[in-house]
Parts: sequence; C-alpha cells; structure tokens
Amino acid sequence: MRIAILAITVTLTVVTGGQSDRRNSLPADVGSGRVAWFDITTSNLAQSKEFYGKLFDWTFTSLKQTDQAVEIVSRGTAIGTIRVAEGKISAFNGVIYVQVADIQASCKKARDLGGNVAPGFPFNLPDGAGAIGLVLDPSGHPMGMYSRSLIPGGSPSK
Repeated sequence: MRIAILAITVTLTVVTGGQSDRRNSLPADVGSGRVAWFDITTSNLAQSKEFYGKLFDWTFTSLKQTDQAVEIVSRGTAIGTIRVAEGKISAFNGVIYVQVADIQASCKKARDLGGNVAPGFPFNLPDGAGAIGLVLDPSGHPMGMYSRSLIPGGSPSK
C-alpha cells in the first residue's frame, strides 16, 4: 500500500505541477460531494489511451515532466489522468477524488466515522492548486478528497 500511496502522491504532483504553465487557476469548482478528479492506472499506456479514447471520445495531453502519464481531456476540460502503474495493478491503483470544502475537517470526520487517513495526508498541492487527502474507509477501500482551499500554514508535498 505504501507504494500505491507514493504513486498517487507522485501522480498528483506531476499532474498539477507539470501543467502549471497551462493552468494558471484552480481546477474547476465542481462543488462539495462531487467527483473532482480521477486517476486510472495501466500496465500499457498506449493501449489504454486507444481504449478510453475510442470508448468515451477522450483526448489526451502529454505531461511535460513524464512519459508515464497523460492528462485525460473530455470536451476541452481536463478530468483526470491515466498513468503507468508501479508493478502489478492492485486494488489501490486508480483513485477517485471527491471535492470537499475543508480537507482537514473532512479527514477528521473520516476518522470519527471509523476510517483511517493514509500516512502523509492531507497535504497542499504545488502551485496553490488546493489540498488532497487519502482515506481508507472502514473496510479498507481508498477514497481521495480534494479541496480547492489550502491547508493554512501547510507546505506542498515534495
């Protein structure tokens, strides 16, 4: 699981940091409780691009800092990434990020409800792009959370 968490952290850092010249503002505000971003993992990036491109009419934008991930674009809007998995695809690969108003309060609420916050989370994304948290529900399923607001006094992940 530690590798999966590291992969998620690296992917989000690459996605948000690698596109800072193209996105000078925060990602779209989809509203609390709605999916804000998702990450699909693959063992074959070219095959996945062809499959999802034809299935959903998605296009893809290369990320400047890596050839191991691409940004998914639907109707002109960036909606997620497809990235090469580190090793075998597992239950912890591919995460949905639900938008929340306050990442710290949402992580506390997840703990209060019997979930766990993954080590190293929450943290601010680079370039002021918001903050993310990763929680495991009481049965161990991972769920990402994204807030457009930064954690006060927090620094971005490196």
